[in-house]
Amino acid sequence: MEEAGGVKLFGFWVSPFAQRVKWALKLKGIQYEYIEEDKYNKSPLLLKLNPVYGKVPVLVHNGKPISESIIILEYIDAVWKQAPLLPQDPYERAQAHFWAKFAEEKVRQSVVEAMCSSGDEKQKAVKLAVEAFEEFEKELKRRGTKFFGGETIGFVDIVAGCISYQLPVHEEVGSIKILDSSKFPGISEWIRNFLNHPLINEGLPQKDQMFAYYSKRSKEIAYQKMSHKTV
Repeated sequence: MEEAGGVKLFGFWVSPFAQRVKWALKLKGIQYEYIEEDKYNKSPLLLKLNPVYGKVPVLVHNGKPISESIIILEYIDAVWKQAPLLPQDPYERAQAHFWAKFAEEKVRQSVVEAMCSSGDEKQKAVKLAVEAFEEFEKELKRRGTKFFGGETIGFVDIVAGCISYQLPVHEEVGSIKILDSSKFPGISEWIRNFLNHPLINEGLPQKDQMFAYYSKRSKEIAYQKMSHKTV
């Protein structure tokens, strides 16, 4: 393991964004101190480190805070050169950024929207999620590799990785079905490969705990939506 050089990570146990950073640090062999935050009772230190958004994750390296998970991943890859996450080729690097953005804005967000909505909105969100998965499936097939990063886990894999363990929970909470293994064999195989990596599978949140959290969270979001409609 490489010396941390004063690396701390502020996270929240169920946060997929904090999980991304944990994965990157582990894959690069970087020692770090993890500080658990309470999303509903944020510490003064977190608010000081991230005064703009007041959210996790926050990476502190040598006393300097970096916020937003994708920006943190880029910082980690730039500072610690071993086990690179992003390609060196400028075109391939641009493609990685494109698919990472797609994973966040089209894949993950549409799944969460489907979980937390109802009626026509839920059907629309499920349709958008399935369409996003179709594009991901095509890209995996085009690459013909074990991961989006090739034969090793890379930037896109880490950004999209939360669907590997959270999607079954989101589907159960929302009473929806998005990932049909017969329709998406490439993604299904990618999930198996991803979760079979010992550093990825290590310390993931328990399914029953995630189910309880997201059941409560989906009701909160649904209530907020209804409140906005009635204003």
